[in-house]
Amino acid sequence: MRVISLVPSLTESLLECGVDVVGRTRFCVHPADRVAGIPVVGGTKEVDWAACQALRPDLVVLDREENTREMADSCPWPWTAVHITAVENVGTELSGLARRVGSDALLQLAGDWSRVADRGALAFPGWRQIPGAETYLSASTEAISRLEYVIWRKPWRVIGPGTFIHSMLRKVGLGDYLPSHESRYPEMLEAAMNRSDTFYLYSSEPYPFADKEELLGSSGIAGAIVDGELYSWYGVRSYRFLEALSEG
Repeated sequence: MRVISLVPSLTESLLECGVDVVGRTRFCVHPADRVAGIPVVGGTKEVDWAACQALRPDLVVLDREENTREMADSCPWPWTAVHITAVENVGTELSGLARRVGSDALLQLAGDWSRVADRGALAFPGWRQIPGAETYLSASTEAISRLEYVIWRKPWRVIGPGTFIHSMLRKVGLGDYLPSHESRYPEMLEAAMNRSDTFYLYSSEPYPFADKEELLGSSGIAGAIVDGELYSWYGVRSYRFLEALSEG
């Protein structure tokens, strides 16, 4: 089956599981050696269906949050859309996708994910041992009692409940420190982004916080820049991340 994947994390997982991916978005960057030879047909919010015509796809893979409804409605070929909102439903969604594309390897990954979901949360690792953190900002963590996972700047946006990232944070032992936001991706005022009782995890994507290390480090607040792909790419990447933590 010839598949066009418009979901970066699924592109990586489909390729890892031997699926014939013939088209991708410009954000589908893993695995680098294999995606280099796959034509780019757009992004996650727009796609060039005319460019897809020459690829003769049998199926287009979408995500209900990452892609738009307009993309699905205008798709000239059969399509399927996953809707992954938590660690607990990855297995079910990947299982359905595996049957659609006819991949036993993807079905195995779905089963592995279900087993991960059944495990309890890991123990709190300590503020200086956050899984996936790449750069710690110099500030005291003595008075820290809460955590914000930051995904955007201007305006500031953080992660709220009902998201896959939120469930990943709970899984790695940070659940007790997550505030009770009312929305899934709340916008935050500037004053809320320099609290002395809060540890800020700045995600490397979608906003490039990794390029802002000097700016963030000079803010005087406690935090770290974290590899966002580990917390948001819900296929093989985050599965291996959780497996490694469990084995460690």
